[in-house]
Amino acid sequence: MHPLHCILPPHMLEQIAENGTQRQREWALHTLTATEQFRGQRHIAGQVRAIAAAVPAVQRERITYDAENGTALPGRVARSENDPPTGDPAVDEAHDGAGATWSLYQEVYGRNSIDGHGMRIESSVHYDRGYDNAFWNGKQMVYGDGDDDLPEAERLFHRFTVAIDIIGHELTHGVTQYEANLVYWDQPGALNESFSDVFGALVKQRALGQSAGAADWVIGAGLFTDNVNGQGIRSMAAPGTAYDDPVLGTDPQPAHMQDYVHTSSDYGGVHINSGIPNHAFYLAAMEMGGNAWEKAGRIWYVALRDRIEARTTFPEAANLIYRVAGELYGYGSLEQQSVQRGWAGVGIDVTAPEQPGCWERLREIWTGQRGAGNED
Repeated sequence: MHPLHCILPPHMLEQIAENGTQRQREWALHTLTATEQFRGQRHIAGQVRAIAAAVPAVQRERITYDAENGTALPGRVARSENDPPTGDPAVDEAHDGAGATWSLYQEVYGRNSIDGHGMRIESSVHYDRGYDNAFWNGKQMVYGDGDDDLPEAERLFHRFTVAIDIIGHELTHGVTQYEANLVYWDQPGALNESFSDVFGALVKQRALGQSAGAADWVIGAGLFTDNVNGQGIRSMAAPGTAYDDPVLGTDPQPAHMQDYVHTSSDYGGVHINSGIPNHAFYLAAMEMGGNAWEKAGRIWYVALRDRIEARTTFPEAANLIYRVAGELYGYGSLEQQSVQRGWAGVGIDVTAPEQPGCWERLREIWTGQRGAGNED
């Protein structure tokens, strides 16, 4: 059975179930139970390519459904690719967020949708009642409305379409599924989560036109109500500081390998230890400067597409990403040095050789020629 990729980590829901009011506890337990039940229905990755609708060439196709607070998916068609906004914020946010994610992958990285072959992007909103989460189930996106049925003073979450980086995060789980297909456990699982945070953040930054220096690097900003003492679910700039709340608890993410959390919960801490590679990307992107989706994002994308494998660990990922940076921008380049220093900043030293061998050098030259051609 494959895991369900949810934006809200289980440790947060468990804290609510332990610390919240009676209604908050009921809401959290309902979400945890509903998520576990859905895991039993999840389609495995190998089936998705056979059942996902595809379109020819590079033509975007989105369909957003309204589950009408039920659990039968996908629900009623609410908005198709060329339809105008509906006026339903959840429908329009999910639809536009899917479009922004498609645009990042297509216009910046040349990827044709989630699977690379024009897969139709399907989303369902208004899933269930009191469902505090969003997830990619292997073939589509699903969003809950948060706990808007609770009294105002007890509400913790807004609707889960409110943050565009949540949308980019979850759809990137689909990209990872079709590429590295990282095992959802321990360090490979944390890398799976980290790649989703990286590209979720880049979707948001590109949509807002923000440089690396101007971005907040917070995942899920705007998701919490004013009742929560926190900025968002995670902080890539300062893992462990995203929230500190009597009900939600304290952000448990480490920013350095010396604080790596060894646990058997949450698939070996995939939502916790992802703070380490998240921070490495942040450090590298900040040192490169400019728009993070252009250089740092390209390096991480090519690594995910071509180099990262199902059981890749943090040190292995660091070396692979470092090598990709050299191939794309030159060995010893600012970009490659930034990658090296980014990983060093989280306690991981790159051990890859500074200079490539004969075959690697030929590949570097060829990649550079292709890259130069693609810039025109």
